[in-house]
Amino acid sequence: MGNEKEILDSCKVVAVVGLSANEERASNRVASYLKGQGYKIIPVNPAEESILGEVCYPNLSAIPGKVDVVDIFRKSEEVPQIVDEAIKVAAKAVWMQEGVVNEGAAKKARDAGLKVVMDKCMLKEHLRVKNNLL
Repeated sequence: MGNEKEILDSCKVVAVVGLSANEERASNRVASYLKGQGYKIIPVNPAEESILGEVCYPNLSAIPGKVDVVDIFRKSEEVPQIVDEAIKVAAKAVWMQEGVVNEGAAKKARDAGLKVVMDKCMLKEHLRVKNNLL
């Protein structure tokens, strides 16, 4: 459980890969919640220009400035490419949302010095930390 709290406490710039403009989608609800909690949200979605009032980027490499944590809302098989980019942009952590699991990519991220959370919702974990349930 340590990585979740540490990431939520120290990583304030969140690149959300696969962020949907559709308010019904989990990615949108999670990003909106995190933004409301004071995190800087950077949408990564090549099909959109802006989401939640923030400029969208086609990929992590296109983001000007630093990224603390890469929150992944993509299929598990797409994670290795995203982890490679997260390493390249010197992110501190990779967070794979519920249902997103890729052990090989997780190992690669850890080997590169990134913290990793897999198959957990950032919103739910933030609520746990906030309510001292960790």
